[in-house]
Amino acid sequence: MFEPTEETAALAEAARAFCLDTLAPTAKEDDDAEQFRKEYIAAMGEHGLCGIAAPEEYGGLGLGYVEYCAVLEEIAKVSASYAVSVAVTGLPQIILNLYGSSAQKDRWLPPLAAGEALGAFALSEPGSGSDAAALKTTATLDGHNYRLNGTKFWITHGGYADVYIVMARTGGPGAKGVSAFIVAGDAAGLSFGKKEEKMGLRASPTVEVVLDDVVVPVEDRIGPEGFGFKVAMAALDSGRITIGATAVGISQAALDVSAHYATERHQFGRPIVDFQGVGFMLADMACRIETSRLLVNKAAWLKDNGRDYGHVAAMAKVVATDTAMAVTTDAVQVLGGYGYTREHPVERYMRDAKVMQIVEGTNQIQRMVIARHLKRTYAVA
Repeated sequence: MFEPTEETAALAEAARAFCLDTLAPTAKEDDDAEQFRKEYIAAMGEHGLCGIAAPEEYGGLGLGYVEYCAVLEEIAKVSASYAVSVAVTGLPQIILNLYGSSAQKDRWLPPLAAGEALGAFALSEPGSGSDAAALKTTATLDGHNYRLNGTKFWITHGGYADVYIVMARTGGPGAKGVSAFIVAGDAAGLSFGKKEEKMGLRASPTVEVVLDDVVVPVEDRIGPEGFGFKVAMAALDSGRITIGATAVGISQAALDVSAHYATERHQFGRPIVDFQGVGFMLADMACRIETSRLLVNKAAWLKDNGRDYGHVAAMAKVVATDTAMAVTTDAVQVLGGYGYTREHPVERYMRDAKVMQIVEGTNQIQRMVIARHLKRTYAVA
């Protein structure tokens, strides 16, 4: 089921070559300086890496999530920050492809797929993270326009994006009162507050987004009023697969560095990989990575084939991101004192891995999703 095709393997190889040539030379510098290079997104777009799953008619490659995950894994091996950027600019593409009008697709899908425009997804707020249905940003109908007011937190590409998919309240409390809107990056009343100083993903900007009477035409609402929470959840289900793939890439990069080090580093006259304490640690790392990759690919395959995949995406996200945290921690241990320094990349992998357990729904939320699926499956009629 999950044996990569020649096309997938070739695409992954092309992504690997691009990332080593373009992203790798500045990865440490950008992490140290918290620098995001928007031109890298444009370059990835030129190589077809920003629109893997977008339809060909809109400039994408028209491929599936199995291929998308293969590409994200390769990007994440070099820079998790830019893997997340590709995944996040992919969220508006997912949403518009599923629920957008013809005019909305024509306007935004081609530049997003080409990397000429950068996308963002604005759901979280200061008081509504895991409880996303409690969001307070409002969208008030005023003639043929809505006026959006509120604050969004933790927004990847805030201040850099050309288009934001914004969730705002048009109705009463709860999920049924939420609607989805397209907001252009240069909209009047759109401003940006604090840029977060983060532990990891330091080359990926995370910024507060403020909407102050932002005027959005009715035709830029996605679907009917009250449809926004469904839009958001569909995006998050897909996003859990891409975050899983990113986590696999981080894990694989950590294993690559630590296994190579363990074969080259000698103590007591032998390479340290020969000592059971290190060799078994590496073996467990390899087993967990392969398990994660297979589960991520299963979720991607189910999505590509129109099967029920939400609970498997949650499992993939939990397993892959918990694995990334464990594997990168062990990688630092294998390198010992060297691993704790910024001379070697494993400390960056460890910092990047931590947030994978938080974004696109914390792993505690994922376990709730899985538990609800089990309850439905095993409930006595």
